[in-house]
Amino acid sequence: MDKQALAAFLRHCRERLRPEDAGLPAGPRRRTPGLRREEVAVLAHISTEYYVRLEQGRAPRPSAEVLAGIAGALRLTETESDHLHLLAGTAPLRSGLHRRDVRPSILALLDRLPQTAAFVTSAIFEVLAWNELAAALMEDFAPGDRNLARKAFRPGPTLYGVQDVTEFRHSVVARLRSSLARYPSDPLVTGLVDDLLTESAEFARLWGQHEVQPAAMLTKTFHHPAVGPVTVECDTLVLPDRDQYVVLYSAPRGSRDADALALLSVLGPQSLTR
Repeated sequence: MDKQALAAFLRHCRERLRPEDAGLPAGPRRRTPGLRREEVAVLAHISTEYYVRLEQGRAPRPSAEVLAGIAGALRLTETESDHLHLLAGTAPLRSGLHRRDVRPSILALLDRLPQTAAFVTSAIFEVLAWNELAAALMEDFAPGDRNLARKAFRPGPTLYGVQDVTEFRHSVVARLRSSLARYPSDPLVTGLVDDLLTESAEFARLWGQHEVQPAAMLTKTFHHPAVGPVTVECDTLVLPDRDQYVVLYSAPRGSRDADALALLSVLGPQSLTR
């Protein structure tokens, strides 16, 4: 049980709710945002004293039933509820280290998608495998740092020519917070989060918001040096057994963007050379 992280998450979720969201009258002007602690306690059917101790990091581990009541009172999503249980220690953690080995069948799948830029990321956004079109559209991943979280918050040119990385940054922070809860003893996970907190003020600001619900990204536009702007549809397949993600970038058949991807598949990764 991570008492301090649980306390911070509860405060964040309570303060973002309006009384009317929970079916309560707004009443007189409130001095602080969100619901009052006693209101959450009533909605969750627990004592106010116990809920206050939870938010102060002083309470013993709550039961699964208590957490379910709190999740309902705070209107948590399924992802947020899972995160709540992880912080409270009532859900099983993953093994000590996150998986970085990709199944051979997934590696073969990447090569069978000639019109789709496809790659696999770990629980902390490390690119583990990719096909040639992904390398041509984004970068040759073979040399250097392949962690997309670091690239998203690194000062300098935008990520792969993408003009607006705001949504992706929010998704990075949300997923890393969940990954840290699942792998609290993995040095690669803790080290990445510590580095980003130290190196990026923007990451630290977003981290302080305690979001764990990644934003859905339906399209993304790359500004490629060889073929110009390419807008792709974004789909992500989750591999639960390894906590990995297959990311697919494609374009509607017959569109200018599909033609650009087809040209990139011929040009290959060298098309990124300016």
